[in-house]
Amino acid sequence: MINRRMNALRDSLYTLLLATMLLFSRPLLASDLLMVRTTQGFPEAMLALQNSIREHGYNITRVQRIDVGLTGMGYKTDKYRVVFVGKPKEIQYLVNKYPVLAAYMPPKISIFAENGETVLVTANPLVYAEMIDDDKDKILFRRWESDVYSVFDDIREAEDK
Repeated sequence: MINRRMNALRDSLYTLLLATMLLFSRPLLASDLLMVRTTQGFPEAMLALQNSIREHGYNITRVQRIDVGLTGMGYKTDKYRVVFVGKPKEIQYLVNKYPVLAAYMPPKISIFAENGETVLVTANPLVYAEMIDDDKDKILFRRWESDVYSVFDDIREAEDK
């Protein structure tokens, strides 16, 4: 059980490292990351996120707790999760056609509590589109970007309810 958790934490840290390397391998633009900040508590924001993801036709393939591993390593942290999101057929298609994308799939949304607010952040899917050449397949990433904006709008709207 402990080995599985440590492996999962290691995998998450590797993914975070790879994403960081991708983002910093070229000049960082504000549009490379998409973020929403809400005054909702962490549980409420997490529920709004999960509901909106499903309403947009995506699956949540995994939710990984990061806070437990970080706390176990001596870091002080509040609630922190990484939500793995995607449509399995689309992900499989992309990874089969573009193996370079395998390290980044499925897309992830980080959600964490910070100073009485909840923050959600993800890489803009257009970052992945830059890694491929086929314009028809790039349309998929433009749709994903639109859906992320819509999901984040849902989080903002849930705050007002």
